[in-house]
Amino acid sequence: MYKASEAAFEAAKRVMPGGVNSPVRAFRAVGGTPFFAARGEGAYLEDIDGHRYIDYLLSWGPLIWGHAHPAIVEAVVDAARRGTSFGVPTTLETEMAEQVIRLMPSIEVVRMVNSGTEATMSALRLARAFTGRTYIVKFEGCYHGHSDSLLVKAGSGVATLGLPDSPGVPTATASSTLTLPYNDVAAAEQLFAERGEEIAGVIVEPVAGNMGCIPPVPGFLETLRRLTEEHGALLILDEVMTGFRVALGGAQERFGIRPDLTTLGKVIGGGLPVGAYGGRRDVMALVAPDGPMYQAGTLSGNPLAMAAGLASLQMLERAAKEGLYEQMQRYGQRLVDTFVGAAQARGIPATGVAIGGMFGLFFHPEPVRSYRDASQCDFAHYAAFFHGMLQKGVAFAPSQQESGFLSAVHGEREISTTEAAIREVVASL
Repeated sequence: MYKASEAAFEAAKRVMPGGVNSPVRAFRAVGGTPFFAARGEGAYLEDIDGHRYIDYLLSWGPLIWGHAHPAIVEAVVDAARRGTSFGVPTTLETEMAEQVIRLMPSIEVVRMVNSGTEATMSALRLARAFTGRTYIVKFEGCYHGHSDSLLVKAGSGVATLGLPDSPGVPTATASSTLTLPYNDVAAAEQLFAERGEEIAGVIVEPVAGNMGCIPPVPGFLETLRRLTEEHGALLILDEVMTGFRVALGGAQERFGIRPDLTTLGKVIGGGLPVGAYGGRRDVMALVAPDGPMYQAGTLSGNPLAMAAGLASLQMLERAAKEGLYEQMQRYGQRLVDTFVGAAQARGIPATGVAIGGMFGLFFHPEPVRSYRDASQCDFAHYAAFFHGMLQKGVAFAPSQQESGFLSAVHGEREISTTEAAIREVVASL
């Protein structure tokens, strides 16, 4: 059934580590051979064996307009005709920056980079430069890219592969990162009471997306904002995944939190590689060439990514006024309710959450609020569910510790078809 993908995977394994360029694509968490994509259109993805899926992976979040949206394709092609990279400024970069700043008021100045990892790495360097302090606080299960100081008790592929601390990360580097349980207000208060004057910044996914989709409990983000202000540290919201996805203005709009710095990626590239970090003008003033904190990138702000991202954000700004985010919320909640209801009918513990254009499905008896909760889910049940859904033509994440995503082009037909498939697959577990 997957002969072409199996052959392609064998060929890939001879020339790439594990046959992939990003670990989760190897499907290790669910077993079996990964399917190889051939093309995508709208809400659908087709593999090289000719199977067609309703896609809830959406390239792990960037494709909020689905695959190959005509307006985005046109913007990229038009930009490419004029040149793919120049190494000098373009007006597209300014337009993109102005669009981001308009939609996220906490960002007064923004620097474009090439990935979410680069954005978070740069934001941490900036926090240390601004405060003159060393320590960064992160939370168990939150994945902020693969830079050394953040690859400590990370989620996503790291948790899936059982590598909470990656070899190759120097002990001295890792020791500058302090890790707390996600959603644990008391632990954050205790750490700041003991070491608040040493902390340069706190980085957090406002909605965790790399141990499944886990929203903040009431008061969690508010506490982090208060503690950082009281102790002179910076609050960094990692909105690489949530930015422009859980609300037009990101999670900071949805939860009413104004961070000092924000990191962005995924949606702002319209499906092309991109990242960004930005925030308070006085903090960003330290970034070279205005200030002494050095950060650079040959392809940063390249015209293809800027054109795709600008087209995506401009369409989102219009669609938000027409109820796009409310629609994705409703559709996501329907998938969660169908999943939980089907599991309960079979006597299988299950829970889930939907928030804007993200959702999470867990084989777990209680709401999942932390990495510890997520690590206690039934992974065997999820593997069977994942493969069953593939057989029904629905592609979810190949790991229970990843989020699902909706797009503007998922409609009633796709949601109803997915609900029917969920009921059938869960009933067969």
